[in-house]
Amino acid sequence: MNDQILDKADSLALLPNVKVILVGTTHPGNIGSVARAMKTMGLSDLVLVDPQTEINDKSYALSAGAKDLLDSVTIKPTLEEAVSDCGLVIGTSARSRTLPWPMLDPRQSGEKLIKEVSDYPVAVVFGRENSGLSNDELQLCQFHVCIPANPEYSSLNLAMAVQTLTYEIRMAALATVDKTKEVEKQEYPSSENLEGFYKHLEETLTEVGFIIKAHPGQIMAKLRRLYNRARPEVAELNILRGILTSTQRGRIEKDTQAKED
Repeated sequence: MNDQILDKADSLALLPNVKVILVGTTHPGNIGSVARAMKTMGLSDLVLVDPQTEINDKSYALSAGAKDLLDSVTIKPTLEEAVSDCGLVIGTSARSRTLPWPMLDPRQSGEKLIKEVSDYPVAVVFGRENSGLSNDELQLCQFHVCIPANPEYSSLNLAMAVQTLTYEIRMAALATVDKTKEVEKQEYPSSENLEGFYKHLEETLTEVGFIIKAHPGQIMAKLRRLYNRARPEVAELNILRGILTSTQRGRIEKDTQAKED
């Protein structure tokens, strides 16, 4: 579908629709500091996943006037549930992983989030203070973002990281001012639909013997990376699901025929 790039007012009005998700936060003060960082940039949708602490007086004190964000915070038990309705999820990663993932810098992540936020919920995810996001959690993200800090001293606390990325999100929104050219928008599947596809894919590959259940290796992790890099649209994902369904049906028919013979 075609639509005009958003003007300044519309772009800034969409900032509250960008989710900021904190996973396994252990310090109540960090939650308040993050709320303050978000509000200064116009974001307001704060989500806590499996928090290891409660919002308390210290949280409110460090929020410095962002009490409304703390009062309306959403709490989810898992990251999968927190991003199930999102069409774009970007996870923060401070270190390279054994399985490289599509990477963005903070500016690119801000631009991509703003470009897609009018179509569906989007999210940027921050991990635990001491260990970040697990590999399984990072695999729920279509892209990873790393803040290119000084390699000799890259000590960013949680609120600093949130401030950096939310600043880039706001700047991306402001950059849409006076742009009126027609752009083609793409419809991407939600995280929930992607997880359904991955489960369907693993089930099918196991049925046909490509994945050995007792020794699955990293096949699914590598396939997740492939599809996240390709980022299929809704229509493309439906085609892939159709291929898997046809493969399963063909196998059942073949087995039935073999029994009859």
